[in-house]
Amino acid sequence: SLPVSESVSLCLSQREMTNESYVGRVNHTVVTHFILLGIPNASGLQTILFITFLAFYLCTLLGNLLILLAILADPCLHTPMYFFLCNLSVLDIGFSSISTPKFLANLWVRSRVISLGRCMSQVFFYHFLGSTECLLYTVMAYNRYVAICHPLRYLLIMNRRVCALLAASTWITSSFHATILTSLTFTLPYCGSNVVDYFFCDIFPVVQLACADTYIIETVTFTNTGMVPTTCFLLILASYVRIVYSVLKINSGEGRRKAASTCASHLVVVTLFFGPCALVYTQPQLSKVLVTPVQIFGNVVTPMLNPAIYTLTNKEVKEALRKLRGGQTPAC
Repeated sequence: SLPVSESVSLCLSQREMTNESYVGRVNHTVVTHFILLGIPNASGLQTILFITFLAFYLCTLLGNLLILLAILADPCLHTPMYFFLCNLSVLDIGFSSISTPKFLANLWVRSRVISLGRCMSQVFFYHFLGSTECLLYTVMAYNRYVAICHPLRYLLIMNRRVCALLAASTWITSSFHATILTSLTFTLPYCGSNVVDYFFCDIFPVVQLACADTYIIETVTFTNTGMVPTTCFLLILASYVRIVYSVLKINSGEGRRKAASTCASHLVVVTLFFGPCALVYTQPQLSKVLVTPVQIFGNVVTPMLNPAIYTLTNKEVKEALRKLRGGQTPAC
């Protein structure tokens, strides 16, 4: 047995260690909310920005809802191409609704506080819907590849079951992707500043506030957000190389024009999606002055442009919208 003096000193040292660990836990105050600073250097422009982004948001909702209604109401449009276009419209509505309502509240009533739960939701749904849209563009490129390169077997290959499985796989895969990133982000301790120097909660602005080493989450985020778009882009590129090769072999000029018009709208929206994504996540050294407008363009403007691009270049969708406006019952 230990002498009395050594026993007392041992007890005192254990008590001091316990007190130190308790103090350490107390100092790590649990963050219950964050404060979004919004767009930098926007002082005095709040009213103009509010009106502009409100108009963008309303146009996004109206345009995508009209496309959804037109496709669902017209039996002639119940094909794989328009099935995936419906999925894209749902994604655009959801993607624009992640940050825009809170951003508008920030501009109008200076409501900059966002709860921890809502911040987690923004991170999750931003990466969930963004990844789903990325995968969906790849599926849409494959659909065009089959339609142009294998026209006689198109309906056999792209049957309803295959289309449903492809669409479901994009949503399910992206949910796992977003869950991993969100879990890694919010298992970090946040014990200091809760001011997010951005207009919505994204991984990199949030983890800068963590009181722990962020190497793992930053590495995983760069890897995931780099691999997913890069892989999708390469698959889309491969599809269009095969499409161009097949189009060049078409003897009919009308056939070439039809094939080109079928792919044009998809190529435009793919460019609008992957452009901002590549700038934000492959160039982390970009200044905030450039990153913020690029991110706003991807979050607010692109979802609004997609319905216009598909409508203006597609006679079938325009005809379905005219029938919908005139109250006619579509027949196919």
